[in-house]
Amino acid sequence: MPETKQTLFKMEAEAEAKVTWNRETIPKVLKIVSTRLAQRDLISLLLVSPWLHRTLVSHPSLWLVLDFSEMGNAGNRLVAALSLPRYRHVKHIKLEFAQDIEDNHLELLKSKCLDSLQDLESLNLNGCQKISDKGIEAITSACPILKVFSIYWNVRITDMGVECLVKNCKHVTDLNLSGCKKISDRSLQLVAENYPKLEFLDLTRCVNLTDHGLQQILLKCSFLQSLNIYALSSFTDEAYQRISLLAHLKFLDLCGAQNLSDEGLSCIAKCVNLVSLNLTWCVRVTDVGAIAIAQGCTSLEFLSLFGIVGVTDRCLEALSSSCSNTITTLDVNGCIGIKRRSRDELLHLFPHLKCFKVHS
Repeated sequence: MPETKQTLFKMEAEAEAKVTWNRETIPKVLKIVSTRLAQRDLISLLLVSPWLHRTLVSHPSLWLVLDFSEMGNAGNRLVAALSLPRYRHVKHIKLEFAQDIEDNHLELLKSKCLDSLQDLESLNLNGCQKISDKGIEAITSACPILKVFSIYWNVRITDMGVECLVKNCKHVTDLNLSGCKKISDRSLQLVAENYPKLEFLDLTRCVNLTDHGLQQILLKCSFLQSLNIYALSSFTDEAYQRISLLAHLKFLDLCGAQNLSDEGLSCIAKCVNLVSLNLTWCVRVTDVGAIAIAQGCTSLEFLSLFGIVGVTDRCLEALSSSCSNTITTLDVNGCIGIKRRSRDELLHLFPHLKCFKVHS
């Protein structure tokens, strides 16, 4: 009889342990594993069993990201997903080069899924070329705490779209307008006036911008850490010199800045926290400007002098004396004035160098 009781007690203990395992351990393990799964895999898991569905849905942290990048029928997918309770607190939406996403989808989100967008912090609309100012007005009016907005390569957006953005989203610190060729200085004025705490700005190939617009940014957005003005040849030293106002600047892309002179570059050298500097095809630069950078920006890790014929070995010696322990990427291809630019010679000057070519 005692053996029977002992056996029953053991069976009850095992049953209780199994219940505990199912209720506590498995959900914890699933939560850990699920955070490392792609969105498609996570959604597939929901279909395995009702119990697994309930377990996964009970963890809000698993449903903070919606990624329909490069997918077809993305507009309808997005509206359908945001209609589900599990996406009620989504923080990041990625639609980079998504297909079939149009203004009417963004208007539907505003009218049907407003509650689900209240916590949205990051919106990526890169390459969504069917989106216009109308769509921007709709989506931004539904995202009051948006911090990151990216709409690279959109040729429909105008100053009106940017005006809607700054009006509706007051907390943006990261803004990518690269390739938005219809925006003008008016957009930069709006950004400067409304986003004084902006940290990241990409204006690549925004071809209608002038010194006046850029100067508004440089005067009022003093917290900028990253500024990309790649392929914009219209700016002059009058604007470039004011980059020196950006005390927190770490990343600066000036590729193709044909009007940048040594005087302008010497002012930029006052940005002592610069880590990455792209001077590709800045054809007016000589040793004078490059040496000023070497003396002022002693934390440089990335530097491209590609295509600059006015620099010589003198600038490399100056860079080596101040940045030899930090530079890991250096492109001096096409710099015909630099004679000692073989791999071994560069490694002698910069022992931590890993990348010798940025542009092909």
